[in-house]
Amino acid sequence: MPHASVRVTPGINTTETPALNEAGISSSNLIRFMPDTVLGGITQKLGGWTKFYPNTIAAIVRALWAFEDTNSQAHLALGTQNIGSSGQAQLAVITNNSLSDITPRDTADNIALAVATTSGSASVVITDTTTGNITNYDSVYIPAHISIGGIVLFGLYACDPDGYISATSYTVFSRDILGNLLPATSSSSSPVVAKFTTTNTTSTVSVLLPNHGYVVGSTYPVLIPTTVGGIAFYGNYIVQSVTDASNFVIIGTSTATSSTTGYINGGNAQYIYNFGVGAIPSGTGYGIGGYGSGGYGSGTAIVPSTGTPIGANNWTLDNWGQVLIACAIEPAETLSSTIAPYQPIYFWDSTAGAPTAEVIPQAPPFNDGIFIAMPQRQIVAWGSTFTGIPDPLLLRWCDVNNYGSWIALPTNQAGSFRLPKGSKIVGGLQVPQQALIWTDIGVWSMQYINLPLVYSFNEIGSGCGLIARKAAASYGGIVYWMGPSQFYSLTSTGVTPVQCPVWDVIFQNLDQTNLDKIRVAVNSRFGEVAWYYPTISSGGEVNAYVKYNTLLGQWDFGSLGRSAWVDQSVLGPPIGADPSTLYLYQHETSPDADGQPLLASFQTGYFAMAEGDLKTFVDQVWPDMKWGYYGGSQNATVNITFYVADYAGQTPTVYGPYSVTQSSTFFTPRFRGRLVSIGVASNDTGSWWRLGNIRYRYSPDGKF
Repeated sequence: MPHASVRVTPGINTTETPALNEAGISSSNLIRFMPDTVLGGITQKLGGWTKFYPNTIAAIVRALWAFEDTNSQAHLALGTQNIGSSGQAQLAVITNNSLSDITPRDTADNIALAVATTSGSASVVITDTTTGNITNYDSVYIPAHISIGGIVLFGLYACDPDGYISATSYTVFSRDILGNLLPATSSSSSPVVAKFTTTNTTSTVSVLLPNHGYVVGSTYPVLIPTTVGGIAFYGNYIVQSVTDASNFVIIGTSTATSSTTGYINGGNAQYIYNFGVGAIPSGTGYGIGGYGSGGYGSGTAIVPSTGTPIGANNWTLDNWGQVLIACAIEPAETLSSTIAPYQPIYFWDSTAGAPTAEVIPQAPPFNDGIFIAMPQRQIVAWGSTFTGIPDPLLLRWCDVNNYGSWIALPTNQAGSFRLPKGSKIVGGLQVPQQALIWTDIGVWSMQYINLPLVYSFNEIGSGCGLIARKAAASYGGIVYWMGPSQFYSLTSTGVTPVQCPVWDVIFQNLDQTNLDKIRVAVNSRFGEVAWYYPTISSGGEVNAYVKYNTLLGQWDFGSLGRSAWVDQSVLGPPIGADPSTLYLYQHETSPDADGQPLLASFQTGYFAMAEGDLKTFVDQVWPDMKWGYYGGSQNATVNITFYVADYAGQTPTVYGPYSVTQSSTFFTPRFRGRLVSIGVASNDTGSWWRLGNIRYRYSPDGKF
């Protein structure tokens, strides 16, 4: 009887039908292709994983970032989504197998106005009897303009380094739009917020805000939803006319239903505090007063307010040398509440020992994401703001080597740019020689050109937007990303669609309501770029992946959830976060799935056993594999199954599975048919395999 061999071509193809995909692979799970000079690529079992950190994380991890500080200490930063229904997330750092919770903490007040100024001084006293003991490590965001003593308080303020007054009072410094100290023109304790006056059946609204400083054409932001006279106020409004230093006119988004007046936020102040932790202010606690005065231990010890951990459903992380930079993306329901939009930028110095990440008070109070531009080192924030109202197309960046400077001046390189196309910026990434900014419809290059413009912006691709903020990565000098219905690469020749023969599996089964959970995962050890994504039936969580082998230009796919990923780093092989187990796993460290069987498998398309009408009978198959690692135990057990049919649309007859090992010289499936598909799978532990040249013995066996 004659013999023949089965040579499987590398790559998966689901675009073709099984009969058309002859000698190719039609389905897969947890496999990869190894480059080969003869066959192009050979199929093998994927590398497995073990726990990077022994304990579960508090919630699903949405961001990972590995970095090393100036003390040569390696860290893994992680950001989770909200923990259960608590409304609180976790930002943490794992160092030497120990986890430190550094989650930023905040709280928000809506309280009666109690602010005082001193003529000629930029120091402003704020009294808050609800949230007490505000110290110099804290910051306060004031989203409703407060007019007092000839100045207007609005925006994000660091609390005065010497500003602790009492358990209920603290100070901040008032500043102008350039960041310079702005002294009050009078001593006053009569603060006011903006008052709106509406006129029935018109949309013209008069605004009373003493010393407002606006001119015609200026933008006046309302950050706290307020309704007066039937008009709902929220967003940016253009100043139509200026009556005097205290009054100006805007146009509402609807006509008023009555003539009336009303104050923003009901006349109250809103304060959003972010808390740092450090030494308590001097002059308090044990030993206060003259030597020996008072009873032992007299004096008032401060217990600084700490707030509660912030909420988040996503994060962007980067590092500024030894300093971790973080931006939390809060759940939409939080941003649409009566609290003003607030997504600041946080920092945590790994060498300073601070217990929590703190706000950068000079940075914009709202951002949709950040990255560090190199080599000049600047934080670039997208979806940022000047007014407090998020601008989805606005980019802002800090000064070179100074993340405490964000106001563009002739003497620095801070700046901003608003992209003119698209509806929003989806993501940004520093890549070789430039940064890339993706909108929902295209991609822009952001190249450093020094002063005076600092950066140039050019649209380098249209109709090739990014599907999710973390769906783009750079590897080997090429940038790869996932668009709404296609994959793309950016090379020296420009933006090019990447042919994807498994398109059906991904885009016809993609959960369109949870796109922001998509994660790109580069495995530079094997030249692979994967995307983890949620399917329609996954319940909203990442449960599948598609993987592109950049060395071979071939794809495969399978079932595995990773909600965050970091490539080979100072911590070793890639690390991925499992959304089901809540463990962090280090990949390529084991042949198993953390001690459990790694269920690697694939199935080919149909082989035509013979041309013409004759069927073929196969009685012997001779397996050929690599049955283990080089120099290791050759102990793999592989299950081989045959799916036999006479016609492509017919339900095949299944033969097997047949368990084979290195000692299996042959096995006898004894099947008869015109078409055969081969399945290869394994479910044992402690083993690894690579496909070889499987041979079989056959003979013609009639027409029917």
